[in-house]
Amino acid sequence: MSPARPTLVAGAVVSAGTLLLAGCSGTSGTSSASRDSIDYALPANFTPNWILPIGTAAHLNTNNISIAAGLWERLVAYDGSTGEVAWNKKASIATAADFGSDGKSVKITLGDRSWSDGKPITSRDVEFWFNLIKADKAQWAGYTPGKAPDNWTSFKTIDDRHFTITFDKAYNSQWMLANELSEITPLPQHAWDRTGASAGVSDADRTIDGAKKVWTYLNTAAKNISGYEKDALWKTISGPYAVKSFSTSGKVVLAANKKYDGGEKANIATVNLLPFTTADAEKNALRSGSVDYGYIEATDLDQKDRFTAQGYTVKPWSGWAITYMPYNFNNPSMGAVFKQLYARQAVQRSIDQAGLAKVIFNGTAVPGYGPIPQAQSSDFLSPTQQSNPYPFSTTAARKLLTGHGWSEQGGVMVCTDPGTGSRQCGAGVAKGTKFQLRVLSQSGSSVTDNMMSAIQSSLEKTGIKFSIKTAPVNSVLSQTPPCTASQSICAWQLSFFGTAGSWYFSAFPTGDSLFQSKGGSNFGSYSNPEVDRLISASTTSNSPQAVRDYSAAVAKDLPVIWLPEPDYQISVVRNGLGGFSQDSLANFHPAQWKWTS
Repeated sequence: MSPARPTLVAGAVVSAGTLLLAGCSGTSGTSSASRDSIDYALPANFTPNWILPIGTAAHLNTNNISIAAGLWERLVAYDGSTGEVAWNKKASIATAADFGSDGKSVKITLGDRSWSDGKPITSRDVEFWFNLIKADKAQWAGYTPGKAPDNWTSFKTIDDRHFTITFDKAYNSQWMLANELSEITPLPQHAWDRTGASAGVSDADRTIDGAKKVWTYLNTAAKNISGYEKDALWKTISGPYAVKSFSTSGKVVLAANKKYDGGEKANIATVNLLPFTTADAEKNALRSGSVDYGYIEATDLDQKDRFTAQGYTVKPWSGWAITYMPYNFNNPSMGAVFKQLYARQAVQRSIDQAGLAKVIFNGTAVPGYGPIPQAQSSDFLSPTQQSNPYPFSTTAARKLLTGHGWSEQGGVMVCTDPGTGSRQCGAGVAKGTKFQLRVLSQSGSSVTDNMMSAIQSSLEKTGIKFSIKTAPVNSVLSQTPPCTASQSICAWQLSFFGTAGSWYFSAFPTGDSLFQSKGGSNFGSYSNPEVDRLISASTTSNSPQAVRDYSAAVAKDLPVIWLPEPDYQISVVRNGLGGFSQDSLANFHPAQWKWTS
């Protein structure tokens, strides 16, 4: 989102505007007056729009993932809700994963669990997920060629509570558990294995054609957001919560699942997930007391005392993530320029990350120089990435361009010496090409707007024109997909969707989805055979050095524009709400919330 997780896009904490979303107006004061409910503020302008616990590229926001995980628990739930990223067995269907001594297989043991309709959760429910993914892998956002499900050569049921998955070769068991097995969600085969709404089709998923039809049926049903509340499909669940209502405007009400028999039973009967068009609207709701768990922006930290005086605690929520702007290497007008390493170096050296972190994010962000998160220390981070291979200098950036056939004309660098020589513009870059960049960026965020303006200013000093267009996050995602130059959708050049982090990793931060050729979330179609080799090595070797080698190579090759990594959000939590740590993987876990006073 598997990729490091199919959560490519973390929910953005955004602002601007002044009006409360109308759908939130009826919840004022609810939870502060009753310990039977809680009002949680969703990231602004980032509304939930998917319920099926199989992600597709257009539905990869953390809100969708968190909601789905509360309805259908994962086989192996990896999260940071206890303060460290680890296997949370209380929220998992599996109780044990025993890897073969040769690293080529795993035997899974399921807990003695039941669906909400009383049917037992069995190996068949896992096989059902497995068959759907096998048949429709290209549509699954977690798919990267060569990784799951390609590297799972067989699924063998031992009995109702035990099965084995065999791999095509030996893998790092930590990576396999945290990044691939954690993506499996047992699905209710007895209720969902159908190709039409009127009747079930027994074992339809066990043929490729049948599995494709089941996939189409489920995805079609999932597109009907207004039907979530009544559709019987979404009533058969395994998690601690059920959907009580799900509005197309983004408001979601969850009710405790009274039939839940797992280890994370809901403490609070009703959870109101509230959408906001802007963070200013959300702050107004906080000030009025109608939100129990909300957020402020870094620029609002000078108002911290105001919120603490109202009975809130301000808690920064740090994320295990990276933030970046992907290049579209297949863009017909600028793709050839993007493929020149010197050009990407010039852009990166024009980004003042330290200044952005200090001024735009008010010190609540850290510079990021490569593919490994840098907000926390880890064995995965290479010295090369940590030391910043491309320090900020617009003077050095200009020299990179003028030394490769570009000259400034009217304030913009223009290719005046085309060709493939060491001091020419490079293959495919035509004479007269202007170094003009265009980004489609998330809307509604003053933090994002200010950062983009600052980047625009520094790029201008290098002689690079940078224009900015904005759209809601979901629109940014849908308008900037992987593409080929001949497709009309390939007109996009740069994309930004991560004020609170562009990609949140699982415990093992590999780049198989992001930076491997044809990776499921490799939006810009970046491809480097050596990076592919290093990514593969990081998933098979048990040595942390393999990941560090990958870290160094990608930091130097610049597949994207690296940007500061901010806290996921600065949370404002009502006093008395506790029982949990904020998950560095950027998921929220309503079942863990409880009123302690």
